[in-house]
Amino acid sequence: MAKMMRQVKTLGLLGTGVIGGGWAARALHFGIDVLAADVKPEMEAWIRGAVENAEGALSRLTFAPLPPKGKLSFTTDLAAMARQVDFIQENIPEQLELKQRVLAEVSHHAASDVIIASSTSGLMPSDLQRDMAAPERFLVAHPFNPVYLLPLVELVGGNATSPEALDAASRFFTEIGMHPLKVRREIPGHLTDRLQEALWREILHLVNDGVATTGELDDSIVYGPGLRWAAMGTNLIYHLAGGEPGMRHMLKQFGPCLKWPWTKLEAPELTEQLIDRMVEGTQAQANGRSIREIERLRDDYLVAIQQVLRQYNIGAGSTLRALEERLYERNGAAARAGSGAAAGEDCAQPLRLIETHVRPEWVDYNGHMTDSRYLQVFGDATDALYRSVGVDDAYRQSGRALYAVESHMTHNAEAQALEPLYVTTRVVGVDEKRVHLFHCLHRRRDDALVATGEHIYLHVNSTAKKAAPMDPAVRAKLEKIHTAQAALPAPVQVGRHVGMPRS
Repeated sequence: MAKMMRQVKTLGLLGTGVIGGGWAARALHFGIDVLAADVKPEMEAWIRGAVENAEGALSRLTFAPLPPKGKLSFTTDLAAMARQVDFIQENIPEQLELKQRVLAEVSHHAASDVIIASSTSGLMPSDLQRDMAAPERFLVAHPFNPVYLLPLVELVGGNATSPEALDAASRFFTEIGMHPLKVRREIPGHLTDRLQEALWREILHLVNDGVATTGELDDSIVYGPGLRWAAMGTNLIYHLAGGEPGMRHMLKQFGPCLKWPWTKLEAPELTEQLIDRMVEGTQAQANGRSIREIERLRDDYLVAIQQVLRQYNIGAGSTLRALEERLYERNGAAARAGSGAAAGEDCAQPLRLIETHVRPEWVDYNGHMTDSRYLQVFGDATDALYRSVGVDDAYRQSGRALYAVESHMTHNAEAQALEPLYVTTRVVGVDEKRVHLFHCLHRRRDDALVATGEHIYLHVNSTAKKAAPMDPAVRAKLEKIHTAQAALPAPVQVGRHVGMPRS
């Protein structure tokens, strides 16, 4: 590309529907404004409903500090959308001539440094970019439903696509928590759908031949290979099947099976009888549940699986972990910039390091923020402070860390769902091995004190598993903040014990 891709602050959606709604939910959750364009005005209500339905699961995916949510707008003017956005994601029906016509039209209204990507599941990018202005900025970015939870996006360039466009798109999708997979060359169906379709053809044959029902075939995946596929693909799993010699032994032992007539590559004819069997089977599996009910069930287990995989840093869990690391680092960078903590400048007042809000899932049966979330928010403020003075991922990987050894919270006022909040922080004390912090949680609308948190941290050598002096540079920065704040009146709650009268 002649130009560098602009920073994406607003994502334009060309067409809404299920995939468009998924793109909107993901982008908005990670702080990107969305301008959705669809020729059907009734799709505005639909996409807003889709975003709302996705919020419950998305809000549980990660508890890392998030940027303020993006704003959703809607228009029926496709050209106006193209002129206002920084990246366009097309999601219109899978009809080649329709896509070619609409993409060509929109490309003449979008600036040449605006990437245009298609969500197509099988069409070739060279065909789609044929009549476009600046076709070098076009590519396929094929996601998977639900887009707001599944991180995979296949990136495919056409004959005219520039490597710079693919790289820039990859960076953008990574920023919103996705796993971009660059396909080496264009091929109908890309990669994943070709694999899915091979399995799908076998399912149709087995149902058509009366060998199994749709439910039995789904059970054969859910209770077996599906569990493995959540973290390892077929190739690595078969490598394990070969024992110590790995894939070579596996192919030697099981390769002859490929000559056996186990599978049928050609799909059976979709007769009315086969269609009826497929419909009856899936309706029985749904067991009276609505599509929305099944979507929520799917979303819940996808969140749980990714959080489990995050512990092992594998598969989609590694994408989630990398996203969280970026969010925490960005939060720490904002703390450095906003407080002058790194240089010890202008620290004479409590440091305002965290801006957040009460997420809906943080609310208890009384409609207020539940106890454990106060500790989580204070922990985020601590993390922001430590990163601002140099206790970051690299510091921890060097075998040094600050561990909480004592905490005490007081609750002063209520915080309800969606209530905007902020935290101020004071360094009450510091020596070579200990840091004493005092946090105040405030409501943003009236600055009312909601809660306080007092914490003692011990610096440890995590390899030796014992207390150890902290890095002199880190200690110096903390001491500079402590000295600057020493003239402030001591917080009323500091040093209190549980049950102690307020005054």
